[in-house]
Amino acid sequence: MRIESALSVAVSLCAAALVPVASAAPAKDAIPQLMSRDFGWNAQNWDFMQAPPPGSGHGPIKLDPKYPYTTQIQNGARVFDPLSVPISDTKDPILKPWAAKEMQAANEELLSGERKLSFVPQSRCWPGGIPGQLLFLEPVYFIQMPNVVWMIWQRDHFARRIDLKAAHSANVKPSWFGESIGHYEGGNTLVVDTIGLKAKNSYIDSFRTPHSEKLHVVERFTLSADGKSLTAIVTVEDPDTFNGPLTLTQTWRKNEIAMGEMVCAEDGGVDMYNHNLFPIPVADKPDF
Repeated sequence: MRIESALSVAVSLCAAALVPVASAAPAKDAIPQLMSRDFGWNAQNWDFMQAPPPGSGHGPIKLDPKYPYTTQIQNGARVFDPLSVPISDTKDPILKPWAAKEMQAANEELLSGERKLSFVPQSRCWPGGIPGQLLFLEPVYFIQMPNVVWMIWQRDHFARRIDLKAAHSANVKPSWFGESIGHYEGGNTLVVDTIGLKAKNSYIDSFRTPHSEKLHVVERFTLSADGKSLTAIVTVEDPDTFNGPLTLTQTWRKNEIAMGEMVCAEDGGVDMYNHNLFPIPVADKPDF
């Protein structure tokens, strides 16, 4: 069965299951319509560059002011320059010394012309973690059920599970997307609380800002009144990495198209950046 057909069936069944739940609840507990077999959501920003809401405290890690992110002009048109990799502001006082040191090492490597440290998981076809995955530019689709919400990204069909239950498990094993629990608020918002996020090769943004396994992320996904855009206000706390909470913002626009098939695979199964982070077995001789 093709992905479009499978998603269409799943969404249809889930929509039917949601109808009595939504209609029986008070207006303030209504369920925002985030899912459809006919549309997904496209991220609008490659990083958390938007200012957080007023009064919400420290915003995202930003560019080093000495090295602004640039593009090139070719034939009169502005195009993305793949060599203009963002250089992060490692002097931000929100960063613990170990995190600033790790980020500075990546900066210095970039400035020297090397590209071994300056990657994010998505460049290797890995999940982006939370909240890093919210920066993924491939469209994301929601499946809403009475007890669980799924977020499924088009590329490689990464699936994130959000359980609609009261509390986290007693013992959570760290993973790419951690353990997420959620609930609806105000008729237009899905609130998601996530812990248990693996720290190795996982970053909270495109600046390679690291975190520890104490990372705690709360996301508030709010649907606009016209239903055409979605905004997430994200609070990030990690006492081992930051000297206080960060508040991040991401927005998506409705994409009126069904999910397509897209597979991401490392180039020929080789370690193209020579990281040797997850060694790939290589045979001494061909099998045939």
